[in-house]
Amino acid sequence: MADEQQGAGGNGSDDNGQPQVSILAQYVKDLSVENPSAPQVYSWQVQPQLDVQFNLNVEGAQEGVHEVTLKFDISARSENGVHFVVDLSYAGLFALRNIPQEALPPFLMIEAPRLLFPFARQVISDAVSSTGFPPLMLDPIDFASAYMAQLEATQQQQDAAGGNGGNEQAPTEA
Repeated sequence: MADEQQGAGGNGSDDNGQPQVSILAQYVKDLSVENPSAPQVYSWQVQPQLDVQFNLNVEGAQEGVHEVTLKFDISARSENGVHFVVDLSYAGLFALRNIPQEALPPFLMIEAPRLLFPFARQVISDAVSSTGFPPLMLDPIDFASAYMAQLEATQQQQDAAGGNGGNEQAPTEA
């Protein structure tokens, strides 16, 4: 009881200030699956061109809890028409405590989506399979490279705008 009373006071004294991450929930936020050319598509003898686009969104859900959403737009098309279209928003709620402010963006933009991706990939595979096509197993995504590319693009935009915005980041080039 005494430990509980001391820990209830705030700032997570039960955890000795150690960083803590919890996945509170994972869920399909939105799923759309289309097979617009059925039944003719099953007689087409052409290999469709696959287009896979993904986006990542991070929002604060409440204090210390962030929603990370992976958004996939996938289509298979050929000269005959559309074979299938899958749009998926797969999200997770992450509770974070004692994480330094500078470590939040890398965690939320790299590690959180890396944890969610296998589950989103399974939803996509099942959705494509449900349209009568072979399951689609997406290749892994290098979220670290995507994050670094986003940082570089943001830095270039800031440099082009001529402002440093008071950022306290160390220069990336000498």
